[in-house]
Amino acid sequence: MRTITHWIGGKPEPGTSSRTSPVWNPATGEQQAEVTLASVADVDAAVRSAAVAFETWSQSSLSTRTKVLFAFRELVNARTQELAEIISDEHGKVVSDARGEVQRGLEVVEFACGIPTLLKGDFSDQVSGGVDVFSFRQPLGVCVGITPFNFPAMVPMWMHPVAIACGNTFVLKPSERDPSASMLVAELWSEAGLPDGVFTVLHGDKEAVDGLLDHPDVAAVSFVGSTPIARYIHERGTANGKRVQALGGAKNHAVILPDAPLDYASDHLVAAAFGSAGERCMAISAAVAVGPAGDDLVAAVSDKARAVKVGPGRETDSEMGPVVTAAARDRIVGLIGSGAEQGATLAVDGRGLTVPGHEKGFFVGPTVIDNVTREMDVYREEIFGPVLSVVRADSVDEAIALINANPYGNGTAIFTSSGEAARRFQRGVNVGMVGINVPIPVPMAYYSFGGWKDSLFGDKHVHGPEGVSFYTRAKVVTARWPHVEAASGASYHFPTAN
Repeated sequence: MRTITHWIGGKPEPGTSSRTSPVWNPATGEQQAEVTLASVADVDAAVRSAAVAFETWSQSSLSTRTKVLFAFRELVNARTQELAEIISDEHGKVVSDARGEVQRGLEVVEFACGIPTLLKGDFSDQVSGGVDVFSFRQPLGVCVGITPFNFPAMVPMWMHPVAIACGNTFVLKPSERDPSASMLVAELWSEAGLPDGVFTVLHGDKEAVDGLLDHPDVAAVSFVGSTPIARYIHERGTANGKRVQALGGAKNHAVILPDAPLDYASDHLVAAAFGSAGERCMAISAAVAVGPAGDDLVAAVSDKARAVKVGPGRETDSEMGPVVTAAARDRIVGLIGSGAEQGATLAVDGRGLTVPGHEKGFFVGPTVIDNVTREMDVYREEIFGPVLSVVRADSVDEAIALINANPYGNGTAIFTSSGEAARRFQRGVNVGMVGINVPIPVPMAYYSFGGWKDSLFGDKHVHGPEGVSFYTRAKVVTARWPHVEAASGASYHFPTAN
């Protein structure tokens, strides 16, 4: 059995722990590797290595950092297909989707390549007699990323390129479900010329997470995952004096008005709900059909859901792969069943799907559930699977109220031909990312990604300008260079400008 180890000090490191976790091939249902789970001693070794590297890397020139970043960008670009295949084998998503994930991560690398401009400070000349004031930003120290299984390349690349470009060192704790992509990324950083210890990969479970949250040499923690864990990460990290951004779960709604082009809207709903088997924090899981749009929308979406080609991620004609584990499959199937039991209508039932030749794979077919209400489990819970719930509303205002009553505030969308309705929607919803005729409004790298309400704990979103702000802190200098022969002019009252 292949064993996946840590990456500490610029090389693979087995660590001290004998504990491991299985890594499955979701398409076959077979274990393909095991990953080492870090002990507290391994956490300390990883953080100490990063802390030593910070002493030098934080003093490196902006030119040195950008050379490494540009080299890293070229290496990732050249190895995109290899990364995508690794992701597909461990996550289950189709290779074309995995390539898109790597590309969106590369956009953050490209953003970070502009770090000399992004770190420019301010200068005010002659604020008082012979006195100037200027500011600049400095790195924090050892930064940690705790990332989910659903985007094993992209979500970490929302974090570590920006953190490293700002002069920090970075310890990545990826999901133990699909850890191999992070190991290849570590190799690429090393090949790009990044000094040993600046980028570390530490595999583990709660023991490793708690060790990182408690370690005195960790300055900041970035997290993406479920809301209960995001809340825990934020509370424990901040209690230990660390800067924390913790992105939580989602229940993303798409509102479809009667004036929306039906074919266009249904195409995009199906792609947004079932792409990557619905295992996206920005997936549309609730369609809000307004007024007379409902019946025709359900019919169109159901026809297209049945036509989705489900199969192994490595097969080029597959449009949707399996979910990540057997436990995930069983949970999704249970929630579909609860929807039917609680009075919803199963327009398309994806339970019991079998892919020929892959009978043991973790497959769930596209599922459309109509007449869902706010009280049902399929609406309240974050399913994280290929399930689209259809809720009915009488007006756009009722749809906005429905979204605002939901505890999550990650992403949302509206399909309409009315500029007035779209503007009312974008201003009225209490959600961090809004799409207008765009179902998955993930912003470009030069904007920041993040939600509101229970979808974010902390005050900073990831990547973009807020990412630079998160991974640095400001320093303001007030300077005077007096003539040697000048009198001191000192006084005992509080200083004011003259």
